[in-house]
Amino acid sequence: MAATFNINARDPMPLYAQLERAIRFAIATGKLAIGAQLPTVRQLAVELRINANTVAKVYTELERARVVETRRGVGTFVLEPPLRTATASAARRAGRERELRLLAERFLAEAVALGFSHAEVLEHLTAGHVGKGV
Repeated sequence: MAATFNINARDPMPLYAQLERAIRFAIATGKLAIGAQLPTVRQLAVELRINANTVAKVYTELERARVVETRRGVGTFVLEPPLRTATASAARRAGRERELRLLAERFLAEAVALGFSHAEVLEHLTAGHVGKGV
């Protein structure tokens, strides 16, 4: 399971943020299905070679966000997203679009700072390289 999560200790992004992003990405792309059990905190910490408290923090944040559910003595499982009303869905969609726009702007700024042109970034994204190895 840990091979699914790409964590890089040299990345400036904190390990807990990398792990949370990787788990959310795995759920969003179907690599972790609804109802799937995540590894235990200890298992994942050992496999990724990170502190167990870091994994526990991520699991707690994901549980707070209702992405996963921990069942005492059983494990941590991916939850089904709650149903939303049409109005709530529209508001959520607008919020998500705003978040995506901000994320895209940050990504592009970082890529340009690393010396990539806009064209190179677009070519990479449209070539289907995104998400491989996550």
